[in-house]
Amino acid sequence: MLTLFLILYPAVAATLIFAFRGERIKLAALIAALVEFAYAGYAFLGFRPDASSQFGFDYPWIGSLGIRLSAGIDGISVLLVLLTGLLVPLIILSTFNRSYKQPAAFYALMLFMQAALMGVFTARDGFLFYFFFEAALIPIYFLAAMWGGENRISVTFKFFVYTIFGSLFMLVALVYLYYQTPPTDVAAHSSAIADFYKLTLTPEAQNWVFWAFFIAFAIKMPVFPFHTWQPDTYVESPTPATMLLAGIMLKMGVYGLIRFVLPIVPLGVEAWGKTAIILAVIGIVYGAIIAIRQRDMKRLIAYSSFSHVGLMAAGVFSQTETGMQGALVQMLAHGINVVGLFFVADIIFSRTNTRQLDQLGGITQSTPKLTVYFMIMLLGSVALPLTNGFIGEFLLLHGVFTYNHYLGLAAGLTIIFGAVYMLRMFQKSMFGPTTSRTKLFADLTNSESWVFIPLVVMVFWIGIYPHSFLKVTEPAVANLMKYIGTTAVSMK
Repeated sequence: MLTLFLILYPAVAATLIFAFRGERIKLAALIAALVEFAYAGYAFLGFRPDASSQFGFDYPWIGSLGIRLSAGIDGISVLLVLLTGLLVPLIILSTFNRSYKQPAAFYALMLFMQAALMGVFTARDGFLFYFFFEAALIPIYFLAAMWGGENRISVTFKFFVYTIFGSLFMLVALVYLYYQTPPTDVAAHSSAIADFYKLTLTPEAQNWVFWAFFIAFAIKMPVFPFHTWQPDTYVESPTPATMLLAGIMLKMGVYGLIRFVLPIVPLGVEAWGKTAIILAVIGIVYGAIIAIRQRDMKRLIAYSSFSHVGLMAAGVFSQTETGMQGALVQMLAHGINVVGLFFVADIIFSRTNTRQLDQLGGITQSTPKLTVYFMIMLLGSVALPLTNGFIGEFLLLHGVFTYNHYLGLAAGLTIIFGAVYMLRMFQKSMFGPTTSRTKLFADLTNSESWVFIPLVVMVFWIGIYPHSFLKVTEPAVANLMKYIGTTAVSMK
């Protein structure tokens, strides 16, 4: 029943906050998000890696059709539940020095999105997963469209069209899988994800189901060449919405690959997995090169995120345990790092009214706290050993290199290019002489520092003692890989 609470509680809290007209809307939203984090932390600490789905619920939804309200937490989803619970209160806290019109609607939409994200990462029914997958789009659309920049309408419309287009492919695939399931005691078919795993599809069917799912998830991540919506959406959205998009929402795509594509259509992966990895590696290199050329901090971080998620996708399609483990832990690490980096960009913009690197400089002279936190988040992003980014990227690169040496070497460029564009951003913004915009730059406020402190703790916790996270996911990953291998052999 804990999973039911994790989904319903933020939705109920959002409804109450939406109707609230007091002066303490921010505080009420933060308290609600902290309660959610406490329960997400309890789920992580109480999770038993040797067991399957836990803390779940299962109720009829459309019983006559075999569609159920079924959800739970397993080793594939537990880190993402923790990430969602951790980041939302920090994102809300990051807004305490900002003012937004219609604050009740603003914070309610953030909590509604958290509820949908929890549903995505815990759903055990295919159509319930699809419901939450689409529901997560609605709050982020309004956050971007109502509180975004000058070009927000055209940009958010493009984002909406892209994601809806991809989701239609997934819906078609889910309906097809549903009609392939055998009768149950109560219905002609079943939409349980576990029943989808039991299907024996023809190679031809697996090929088109693979592409239907892959397009939907590739757009959400995004993977080259489905990425064109991402940079503009990240830049035009208000920073809290950008944090939700980059920190959590893009993980839905990587999670979908692991949950649906690999176990349901292993022959489709065998036939087209190399194509998917090649696209992912192109995105890694392309995104990094474009990031090096950027002058806007927010756009640079957006392309950096695009490059990093390409490595996660490549690791998943490597079909190795190390690649899968790396993808899971890197989703957690990337969410932490990218939220910290976008917050740095937002702090600099709020004090200087610019994110252009050529208009910045000398900030470190008056900001010791910001300098330290910025550097720590940067080092985590470039995968310095003993930071959170290192273990995930090491496992991912090992998996891709095991799959194909040449693709592994190309994917490894992400570390070199990442250091180039991140250190360049730090140098241009923080060092050198002050400019007219930075000469009176103030250091972090208390609320801003409290956003960074948990992020920094996680950077070093994951980097120094990754076993505390890897041990939680390892049995589930091992079972999944064993199942995929066995299923692929039996289908041939």
